[in-house]
Amino acid sequence: MVCCLLIGVLFLPAWIIISIEAVLAALLLWVLSFFRDPHRVCPSDESLLLAPADGRITDIEIIEQESFVGGAALRIGIFLNIFNAHINRAPCNVRVEKIAYRKGKHKNAANHQAGRVNESNDLVLVRTDNPRDKLIVRQISGAIARRIVCKTGHGQELSSGEKFGMIKFGSRTELYVPLNTDIKNNVWGPKCLVKVGDKVRAGLTPIIKYEIRNSKHETISKFEYPNYKNV
Repeated sequence: MVCCLLIGVLFLPAWIIISIEAVLAALLLWVLSFFRDPHRVCPSDESLLLAPADGRITDIEIIEQESFVGGAALRIGIFLNIFNAHINRAPCNVRVEKIAYRKGKHKNAANHQAGRVNESNDLVLVRTDNPRDKLIVRQISGAIARRIVCKTGHGQELSSGEKFGMIKFGSRTELYVPLNTDIKNNVWGPKCLVKVGDKVRAGLTPIIKYEIRNSKHETISKFEYPNYKNV
């Protein structure tokens, strides 16, 4: 069989052989590009949550009740196309509290409903800086992506921008942030820094900034570092 193929190739016109080689070379370059792992120097500002994935912001939505975070949450969806770097990174300094894998479908990951029906992997994270909110980073497979990689475990601490996994060949990543955290009569609120259509880079692009607000949810100061214990 192999001999027949080799003989057949010898009788093909040169332009066909060159075209085949060009396609194979382009495919090889794309695969190498897909698995690239660019070096990044991540911002160290503790008031920021950084993008957990490269890609485009497709939706920003308020979830009235998210069980993992214990109340209302802001959900930011990021779609990764086949040309993005697919490394997932921690949005801030966190400790991994729980990892929950769920089987599901493989619908188009650009659809904001994909996070509810597709195969996914939830990382429930607790900030190790104030406010000590619970966050969720959800890795979601897509129509092409069929493998979720998560290289972290329960109890492990991750620094801001640290790599913890990837989703192979087109996917979606979501970040869930509690809307308010009441700390001694102040309300800490996340301010969204991105809008739908923005392009973001994992570990580099700030997408949330924490601010201290009063009971009327008015911003009263920039982020500070109070010495609260047992927050």
